[in-house]
Amino acid sequence: MSQIEIIKVPDIGDFDSVEIIEVLVAEGDSINADDVIITLESEKATLEVPSPASGVIKKLLVKLGDSVSQGTDMLELEISESANEEPKAVDEPAKVEKTEQAKVEKPTKTETAEMPKEVTRKPPPVTLQANNLTGKKAHASPAIRKFARELGADINLIPGTGRKGRITKNDVKSFIKQALQSGGTIQSGASNFDVLPPVNEDFSKYGDIESVSLSRIQKISGKYLHRNWVRIPHVTQFDEADITELEQFRQDSKDEAKAQGFGLSPLAFIVKAVAVALKKFPKFNSSLDAAEENLIMKKYYHIGIAVDTPNGLVVPVIRDVLGKTVMEIAREMSELSVKARDGKLAPSDMKGGCFSVSSLGGIGGTAFTPIINAPEVAILGVSRSQVKPVFNDKGEVKPRLMLPLSLSYDHRVIDGADAARFIVYLSTVLSDLKKMLL
Repeated sequence: MSQIEIIKVPDIGDFDSVEIIEVLVAEGDSINADDVIITLESEKATLEVPSPASGVIKKLLVKLGDSVSQGTDMLELEISESANEEPKAVDEPAKVEKTEQAKVEKPTKTETAEMPKEVTRKPPPVTLQANNLTGKKAHASPAIRKFARELGADINLIPGTGRKGRITKNDVKSFIKQALQSGGTIQSGASNFDVLPPVNEDFSKYGDIESVSLSRIQKISGKYLHRNWVRIPHVTQFDEADITELEQFRQDSKDEAKAQGFGLSPLAFIVKAVAVALKKFPKFNSSLDAAEENLIMKKYYHIGIAVDTPNGLVVPVIRDVLGKTVMEIAREMSELSVKARDGKLAPSDMKGGCFSVSSLGGIGGTAFTPIINAPEVAILGVSRSQVKPVFNDKGEVKPRLMLPLSLSYDHRVIDGADAARFIVYLSTVLSDLKKMLL
């Protein structure tokens, strides 16, 4: 004797209307208890739904792409009488383990739902720790899928060595290494980071045109900018710094700098203040390692400055900023800027930066979102300062020179609260020149 049971989605915690990203069985398949039926994917987690019993699948009631919730019918399972003799634990609550950034509370017990025939079985615990079964599609977590996609590898071609064939990060690395060593190419449906190809359109249909080649610097930097924008989760924090006293001091010192053959711009003070802030907030003076699993904390303070040249943007690096005076920084900035505009920067002049500063203050604007210069984890954008009415501690309105700051940071490394603390502290350093001496 056998009976047909409806297998439903069990309690999956706080998730609701979760999309099915894998269906690992088909009608007519014989399955064992605990075999995974479907894989669900929420915004931050992957959940596997196993079978509570052994039997033959008579009918699938869900398909790839469906959204399901607790209690949704998944399939009709034909169970033999002998299989039913072994009791299943039906009161054990489904457990959802956290993975990646998902944090799910332990669910309560699920009430047994009615079924058209006999009794509906309750599946065993659902876990976020997915395990690959030998099947039609690759079985991997969202993080591993993203990792493979970023490296240009087709996840469906990678063999898994984890439990039940689960694809791990080492599997992806091994696949990439083997492909490169064999001289082959890595094909992926998600090549170019899933970005649509450029528009190929004949613009001459609409009027006269002229084709102008990009400069060599633009061609090279464009690829890196695209990579950094796609691969790094950018967030930009904005603030203003009161630089009234700083500007007065700069005006008083300009003639001294000019006598030595260089200009004294506000950027020299900003670069020095950034180094002071990096010392107080060392996470901003770090880089992710190649595996993106460890932070490399740097004990030196090399600051890159974006220089606009006729051929494009370049970022020469001023080394050991913390140990230099503002005058020394200004002199070196002047020398590097001349080399950049003359096209005489050596590759070593643009290597080893810890943090970059992009200043548009001489041009204008109120704010912008600078793109992080990987492998750095943050960059500061500076816009044109303006005199604004500001309330002082006594409640009086005074004209103050305010400098707009835009801090873009890698959200994988830096939290929003840390970014806010960093830019607020940087503002206080720029507002109080004495802090640059500490």
